[in-house]
Amino acid sequence: MKRFFLHVAGFFLLCLPLSGCTFSLPKDVVPLDFSDPCPKWTLAQLQKKTSYFDHNTDTFTLECALDLLRHSKRAPIHGTSSGARICFLLADRIYDDPIRRERFASEGVHWAEIALAGNGQEDGDVYYYLAVNLGISVKERMTLALKNLNRLVSSLEIAIERSPDVNYAGPYRVLGMLYLKAPPWPMGIGDGDRALELLTEALLRYPEHPKNHIFYAQALWEVEGEEKKEEIKKHLEEGLMLMNQEHWKSAKDRWMKDLNHVAEEAGIEIPGYAESE
Repeated sequence: MKRFFLHVAGFFLLCLPLSGCTFSLPKDVVPLDFSDPCPKWTLAQLQKKTSYFDHNTDTFTLECALDLLRHSKRAPIHGTSSGARICFLLADRIYDDPIRRERFASEGVHWAEIALAGNGQEDGDVYYYLAVNLGISVKERMTLALKNLNRLVSSLEIAIERSPDVNYAGPYRVLGMLYLKAPPWPMGIGDGDRALELLTEALLRYPEHPKNHIFYAQALWEVEGEEKKEEIKKHLEEGLMLMNQEHWKSAKDRWMKDLNHVAEEAGIEIPGYAESE
């Protein structure tokens, strides 16, 4: 079960709380190579822009923002979720290079830790982006993931309490899938009923997000099975319809993999599916 687990990334070289101090980065960060000059943002400008970054933000913009953070000195932005959010958005769009994906996510953990060491302890977004980066960074490290599972759960629970709507109810969605895919007791925390409860809440809060439909359909199949097949089909069709909208098209290719998996497992044919691939 190599999904959505946590690790503690060894140790983090955090900046001492001195004015003008530069943050030390992990040694294996992804090199950034720009063919065009980056915008000349100030850190204050970047902090405002980061709150609008999402799956539609182009990679060049995200990498320019990350480069500015890497070369920055202590500033208010370092107490926010900005760095962890940027790294997650970069990692989340990479599927053909797992090493690069993992390194972006590991750096995201680093920035979340910096925020928590500063002024970010009350910011639920920091805990959410800590959790999702951790999940990606240990996806292929089963022992380490299981060892640190409790921290992942606690981070997502804090995010639900403080920032339940971040990333379209992301804390509910991610924690729900964690309960769905984790081994059941006594090996793990797996709990299908709890998964359905959390994924139902994500869907109720943001029915316009395709993954809320897809993951809810997956939970219905794995928990309820054949008796919910019509409802499962309805949510997969809704997820596909949403992904065909302009707002979600940039993420469609990778999210279609999740939809396809659920449809194949449940033996469901989705009208219009072949044309959408």
